[in-house]
Amino acid sequence: MREPNRAIWMPWRTPTKRHGALSERRTSSTDRAMTESIADLADRAMAHLNAGRFAEAATELEALLSQKPDLPDMWYNLGYAQRRLHRFEEALASYAQALDRGVADPQEVHLNRAVVLTGDLSRPDEAKEELGKALAIAPRYFPALLNLGGLHEDRGDREAAREAYAKALEIEPGDALVLTRLAVLSDIESADDTLVKRIEARIGAPSSTADDRADLGFALGQILDRLGDYDAAFAAYRAANQASAQVKTANSFAYNRAAESAHTDRLIAAFDTPDTPDTPGGEEKPLFICGMYRSGSTLAEQILSRHSRVTMGGELDLVPSILVKAFGRYPDDATNAARSKIADLRTAYLDDLEKRFPDSDIVTDKRPANFRHIGLIKRVFPGAKIVDTLRQPIDNCLSVYLAHLGGQAPYARDLDDIVHFYREYRRLMAHWQSLWPDNILGLDYDALVSDPEPHIRRLLDFAGLDFEEACLEPHKGEGTVRTLSAWQVRQPLYKKSSGRWRNYESHIAPLIEAFDKPN
Repeated sequence: MREPNRAIWMPWRTPTKRHGALSERRTSSTDRAMTESIADLADRAMAHLNAGRFAEAATELEALLSQKPDLPDMWYNLGYAQRRLHRFEEALASYAQALDRGVADPQEVHLNRAVVLTGDLSRPDEAKEELGKALAIAPRYFPALLNLGGLHEDRGDREAAREAYAKALEIEPGDALVLTRLAVLSDIESADDTLVKRIEARIGAPSSTADDRADLGFALGQILDRLGDYDAAFAAYRAANQASAQVKTANSFAYNRAAESAHTDRLIAAFDTPDTPDTPGGEEKPLFICGMYRSGSTLAEQILSRHSRVTMGGELDLVPSILVKAFGRYPDDATNAARSKIADLRTAYLDDLEKRFPDSDIVTDKRPANFRHIGLIKRVFPGAKIVDTLRQPIDNCLSVYLAHLGGQAPYARDLDDIVHFYREYRRLMAHWQSLWPDNILGLDYDALVSDPEPHIRRLLDFAGLDFEEACLEPHKGEGTVRTLSAWQVRQPLYKKSSGRWRNYESHIAPLIEAFDKPN
């Protein structure tokens, strides 16, 4: 079985591509020529796929399968390429072809279909059906159990998630990610709990990888924090961050303060005027929510999603994968982009949004790091409204350090790096605010949880929405939530996260020195 991809915080794992064998039948010279042509197409397709050239891979695979459709592994690979190209319905159809043509290990294909359905098309009921089919074929198929637990977590079903993870743990007793998720979901009353001891033993095991030590270390930190042993919790978090820094992946890199500051400079220079193209504006379909990680963006989205006109989009990849990717040298090339290109990007974004959320009115695009791209967002969507979620800086930066953000936030592993990144974020946001003061709302998390209604009314008014009582109870939302805050936002609004830094005051000197303590 191919090794599945590893998720950072939510346990979705996806098998990737296959190297399927071609028929060796060779009789006439015509047959030989066709077989060689098919072999060439297959070789080129796999070369493109392995190099990440998914459009080229899809073209070669489509040509191959038009000549020889009875190649289930190639249908599998075509589905994989189409998913990477955001051609989600086509990917589902290609995976179905692989199943219909007798693909080996069909449970893997059902898993891939489940990932497309839940991760890309927001159809969790159908995803659950696919995982059920995978487990009907292979009841001990570990990735399906793991992902089923993740799906139940996304939907707020704690008991069902625990049950799926417990079954997974029977198959892989030492799996770090399963132990991590059970630690989050379990009511642990003592550091002597059996699960705590298993986690500690797994961290210290000679076979533990840096990935394992990071996953488990953050879980152990959470447990000790809940138990009120803050010194031990911080020690666990520190070790977890050190392990996370040792994880090497294709996309991992060390945080570079000079490079981050230079990038901020380039963004400010590239987008130095509020002028936007003369394209349709007004009330835009996407409503953008951004800011620092752990600053309340998930709560803001939950509040908005309770409104009858709003669909929760979650952490969409559309800005980086469609808007930013369109420019070879970003942000420089975006400055003088032709009006026609901007219009094409707008259409591409909205078309993709429609695929994922058909017939929706307003869709939230809640990707925290989009704060970097507000200049480009405003060029493509001149009427865009942007919610910038804010939190007391010491609490915010500490929460980043205590979260397992992995390679997507390399600054998160070091308190001084977090301070630097936070200051660059605020410097850039001050620039965007100076250009579009009426289109960017700073939503203060601490003020919101302290006195919800006036801030919720202000948020709805900013978004051009009439007040609805349901927005006062964001914890009652039934949508899927796929972030680190998934369980927090399913609770009634509370204030206990404000002032959390005091529990760790003796360990966070860089944060205390950088920011004023609140009264």
